[in-house]
Amino acid sequence: MSVLKQTFYLRRPDIVARELLGKLLVRIYKGIRLSGFIVETEAYFGREDPASRAKRGGDLAKTMKGEVGVALIYGIHRQWLLNVVAHELNSIGAVLIRAIEPFEGIDIMKKLRKSHDIKNLTNGPGKLTKALAIDKRFHKVPLFLKNGDLRIEEGRKVRVCEIGTSFRINVSRDLSIPLRFYIKDNPFVSR
Repeated sequence: MSVLKQTFYLRRPDIVARELLGKLLVRIYKGIRLSGFIVETEAYFGREDPASRAKRGGDLAKTMKGEVGVALIYGIHRQWLLNVVAHELNSIGAVLIRAIEPFEGIDIMKKLRKSHDIKNLTNGPGKLTKALAIDKRFHKVPLFLKNGDLRIEEGRKVRVCEIGTSFRINVSRDLSIPLRFYIKDNPFVSR
């Protein structure tokens, strides 16, 4: 499958978040392909977004304002979360990848997660990073390089009628529009 071009991410975070559904998140781990179809995302904007990491300033805010298509990795509750920087020109934004449907390298993912329950393997942002051995080393790494150890490739087509929306999860202050996108009835969605 071909890797998504950098220009894919040069749009509003909510548009990118919706269109990432069905794409294939790929991690080359010790020479082996681990992958899964993206089934759940959340969009984050700049300082006007009360739940955004950009609100706090520092490196994460600079990264969210910088080059699109690069990984934005930060830790929360002893887990790494994978985001991809996505925004229009001269703007700020990122998309959190919340869940994937395991596709390749499932046995290795199970070992990395120390779990044999496939339904619970990658159905959350911290679970999927652990299953794919993604950590802070990937912060600011481009996800649009065809030979990258972490990349996003074309995947399955997802029809508009298959996409559900809601407000973001575990966000105490949210924007007035739903910014969580997921594939309806997919067993790997986090909730």
